[in-house]
Amino acid sequence: MFDDESLDLSAEVGRVLLARGQMLAAAESCTGGLVAGLVTAVAGSSAWFDRGFVTYTNAAKMAQLGVREATLAAHGAVSEETAGEMAAGALQAAGAQVAVSTTGIAGPGGATPGKPVGMVCFGWAWNGPAGLQIRTATHLLDGDRSEVRMQSVRIALRGVLDLAPDAAGAQKE
Repeated sequence: MFDDESLDLSAEVGRVLLARGQMLAAAESCTGGLVAGLVTAVAGSSAWFDRGFVTYTNAAKMAQLGVREATLAAHGAVSEETAGEMAAGALQAAGAQVAVSTTGIAGPGGATPGKPVGMVCFGWAWNGPAGLQIRTATHLLDGDRSEVRMQSVRIALRGVLDLAPDAAGAQKE
């Protein structure tokens, strides 16, 4: 189901988190559980992956992850603000040390002015020495729905590796 490059990336995320005794949580919208699917395709991932939330609707984002209605009203579901709140909400709800989120427009429809098909927002959250830390990013991706979703999964996991030095101090509770 997943290509070797993606599986290798997931295994690398696992090695980094396992070495630090950290657990990962995922909050997904446009990827619909593919981050959790790729992570759990790696044998032994239960040692470093806690859980995933598939929050496709705004109501689910608010109920399961604590995304604020005001954030959704002001910025929309596809925004870095929402992605950041999704990641922070997953971190808190799961009790994990690192969380990642995805929210975007995979297509072929759903584009709005300023938010084209292929726009995906990402959030990463962890508890650092100064408390809750959140990093966000937006990518404009090419391809069909399936390609946008799989690119998003890889970007989400690469982001976990990119913040690894910053999240090194995240402690298990």
